[in-house]
Formats: sequence, C-alpha cells, structure tokens
Amino acid sequence: MNMKSRSSGLVYSTELGRTCPDCRQPINACTCKQAAMPTGDGIVRVSRETKGRGGKCVTVVKGVLLDATALAALGKKLKTACGTGGTTRDGLIEIQGDHCELVITRLKAEGFNVKRAGG
Repeated sequence: MNMKSRSSGLVYSTELGRTCPDCRQPINACTCKQAAMPTGDGIVRVSRETKGRGGKCVTVVKGVLLDATALAALGKKLKTACGTGGTTRDGLIEIQGDHCELVITRLKAEGFNVKRAGG
C-alpha cells in the first residue's frame, strides 16, 4: 500500500487532545462535516460482562453519543439509580453488578434508543 495515498492527518495532540484529521483543529472547535457527524448508529447497547474482572459482573453501556461531561453525568445518574458504584471511561459506562434491566428502563425514560446486547 502506498503511504502517500492515505490521508495522513494529526488525530491526537498532547497539547490539544483529539483533533480533526481534515482541518487539524480540536474536535470541539472543528467546523468540518467529518467532525460534525456523530459516530455510531445511535443505538445504546447494554450488556453484562465478567471477562477480565476476576469473575465479578459489570453492566456495560456502549454507544451513548454524548460528550465526556454529559456522559459522566449520565453515568452518575445510572449508578445512583442502581445504588452501586462504577466508572465512566473511554466512552463507556460501567456499573458494578447485573443491573441491565434497570439501566435499560432508565435510559428509555431519558429518551435513548436502547437494545440489550450479549444475550
């Protein structure tokens, strides 16, 4: 593959954070169509995982199209509703324990399009 044929734009800067590969501006200051389009299909997926957690169960919420502060606020609401701890990182909300049904009903009440993932 010819390396010059690929779009080689800066996508992360330690000074600015995530940047748009087209205009090289910070994502929140970008006016390109590329950055304005939300990534994902708009469906929030809720699943239960135990892998890599010493057998402990966690409810994972993926696909929420919110910025970091709004995602953290939503995570706090969900953790309070479940009466348990958890974290918000890398665009995911992790809630300790198996609370899939409660999380799904709360997210639907907030107006999100929610699906149960993982069986």
